Amino acid sequence: MNTPAPTQAAPTPTEAPKRRLTTSAMIASIAEEGQRTTKAPFGHALARLAEERPDVVGLSADLAKYTDMHIFREAHPDRFFQMGMAEQVMLGAAAGLAEVGLTPFASTYSVFATRRAYDFLCLDIAEPWLNVNVVGALPGLTTGYGPSHQATEDLAILRGMPGLTIVDPADSVDIEQAVPALAAHSGPTYTRLLRGAVPTVLDEYDYRFELGKAARLRGGRDVLFISTGLMTVRALSAAAELEADHVDVAVLHVPTIKPFDRETVLREAGTGRLVVTLENHSLVGGLAESVASSLAFAQQTARIVPIGLPDEFLAAGALPTLHDRYGLSVAAIKERVRREL
Repeated sequence: MNTPAPTQAAPTPTEAPKRRLTTSAMIASIAEEGQRTTKAPFGHALARLAEERPDVVGLSADLAKYTDMHIFREAHPDRFFQMGMAEQVMLGAAAGLAEVGLTPFASTYSVFATRRAYDFLCLDIAEPWLNVNVVGALPGLTTGYGPSHQATEDLAILRGMPGLTIVDPADSVDIEQAVPALAAHSGPTYTRLLRGAVPTVLDEYDYRFELGKAARLRGGRDVLFISTGLMTVRALSAAAELEADHVDVAVLHVPTIKPFDRETVLREAGTGRLVVTLENHSLVGGLAESVASSLAFAQQTARIVPIGLPDEFLAAGALPTLHDRYGLSVAAIKERVRREL
């Protein structure tokens, strides 16, 4: 057995370097220019948790460096399992580890965890109600590598899986707080991972992650943003900038897609404001439809404007260009709100 490395110190947020113009299709940074970031928050949070819980183990399908699992691997090499390019085998092995009382975190790209290994997640993990935590990197439009790597429909694929908890964190604060909550949860989970230099924003809003609960980050009388994932950071930026147009915007962050916090959504959406949903996911089967169905089943009405990805396979290219093209940038959000008002 290898000797464990010293405890990893918690990373500190740093100012983002000035963005260099690039056409790289694989660029995966979602931080805006000048935004504070924290490096590899998931990897550091998991390594810290493992110091307290000897049952925590990590698995990777040959993508440890690209899912920040390498931080855990370096801190706890005897509790890390490299499964190779075999996502189905990785989930099956994670199920076995959970069966004997361990708490696995299994990481790969979202497209591989959802499209390629769905049946193993469903029948090996979800059906026997095992505490396996699947962590999917590059969710939605966080890579410009094209449809083979863009998990634009992972929420739609997984929302129908019985008993599966689905988390879409907004920033490094969300991720760091979610990791111990996921380990403490008794059933299977899927998390959309933001990796690398992740924005650090929610510490400015007296925020605390709570599994299954939405959080109002900002009040406003004219418009209600209901957002999830990285789009919450964009929603906060857009709301602040819309003040210059005398538009008062509230922001409700929904970090847990399933179970969905219908009570809070209905309460916030029932005030007569324009409701704008924001998600880094196809408009089919994600946040917008969750909000709309909640209102419909409650026989409650609201005007909803959905912002998200179109029902199509997306182009490859540099992320800033793609985010502008598909309406996910702060500038695009502000323009959409102005048009709707």
